[in-house]
Amino acid sequence: MERTRILIVGGGFEEAEIALVTPASYQLYLPLLPQVAAGVLTPQSVAPPLRRLLHRTSIIPGMVIGVDIRDRRCVVRLISGETETYAYDHLVLTPGSVTRSFDIPGLDQQARGMKTLAEAAYVRDHVIAQLDLAAACTNEQEKAERLQFVVVGGGYAGTETVACLQRLTNAAAKRYPRLDPDLIKWHLLDIAPKLMPELGARLGRRAQQILRERGTDVSLGVSVAKAEERRITLTDNRVLPSRTLIWTAGVAASPLIGTLDAETMKGRLVVNADFTVPGRPGLYALGDAAAVPDLTKVGGAVCPPTAQHASRQGKHMARNLVATLRGAPMTPYRHKDLGLVVDLGGTDAVARPFGYEFSGLPAQIIARGYHLMALPTFTAKARTVTNWNLNALTGDDFLRTGFLSRRPATLQDMEATDAYLTQERARELTA
Repeated sequence: MERTRILIVGGGFEEAEIALVTPASYQLYLPLLPQVAAGVLTPQSVAPPLRRLLHRTSIIPGMVIGVDIRDRRCVVRLISGETETYAYDHLVLTPGSVTRSFDIPGLDQQARGMKTLAEAAYVRDHVIAQLDLAAACTNEQEKAERLQFVVVGGGYAGTETVACLQRLTNAAAKRYPRLDPDLIKWHLLDIAPKLMPELGARLGRRAQQILRERGTDVSLGVSVAKAEERRITLTDNRVLPSRTLIWTAGVAASPLIGTLDAETMKGRLVVNADFTVPGRPGLYALGDAAAVPDLTKVGGAVCPPTAQHASRQGKHMARNLVATLRGAPMTPYRHKDLGLVVDLGGTDAVARPFGYEFSGLPAQIIARGYHLMALPTFTAKARTVTNWNLNALTGDDFLRTGFLSRRPATLQDMEATDAYLTQERARELTA
């Protein structure tokens, strides 16, 4: 008897069996990317290799760029650039999310994201390069442009990014005797009236206070109106001389979802609580790309696109697939949100586990303890603890790897948002 073919798309937080299509050979733990950008953690700490995790899975190095739902075939672009088609009986979509952008002049060319390992490495190189170039230049205007950094997005990602990178530049300034540390300025912008509202008013204010005490200019109710190579114009008409724009203003489901000719909710694929796609037999979706009903809440709520839910949904999906193959019923996903932790570097953190509020060192212990539990391998946990301790004892060497090129990498370059096919084109290639 021919074996059932199960194809998994995406290698984020979801466990996979049989065949996994992913452009990267690691399972990226996104919450710690800001610490990679700041040099606190090495890339290996947050990206355990899939071949260490998956021993009976065929890993296909590429990305699904189109799906022919009718004939149950996928179009895969391999990392070599070649295109191949794969048939499936069950297709599990976990392509994750990409940085959400807006129709703001210059944003697509000037903004850098914090969604991939390559983006974190790129941002680190870019920030250190600005310090190097500012120390070498004699033009005061150019120096001001290179030493002002703008982060947009007052959620978890943006707050941790600005906190970690400001600690990087403040520490690095001591190694640059020709630089005035007071010229290094960080700006955090968010169009919302509050910083991280999901934390609650008190902890949100505490996080904002910590950032401001370090010298970060936090501007709420403000965003970017126009981005240019050497300056950023804000919606309140201020103009910031800056060559660094880091964009963390939310996420959007992978563009693959928009090619499927299926119902979506705010860009995420509509699914049932057991991850099945209505009217599409053999098709499942979960994680950031799926609007999974949150059965712990009322009013049609869906699970937020967080690592916490994605990892648990992956395990539940595996159990449901096994049940399907054995003729047993699938069960709905139900999981209570454990809360939010925000590591601001050093002994600063805020945390809200199970509704209880913490700040300072207790919150830092909770935050790092949660991350250690979430990392999937002992090796990753050991590397992370070692990196934290080594950084605390010796600091950073502010090494620039030369990752920058003459042509700056855009969000589209880093996150491959332009790679996907329409249903019609996918059918042509799989015919």
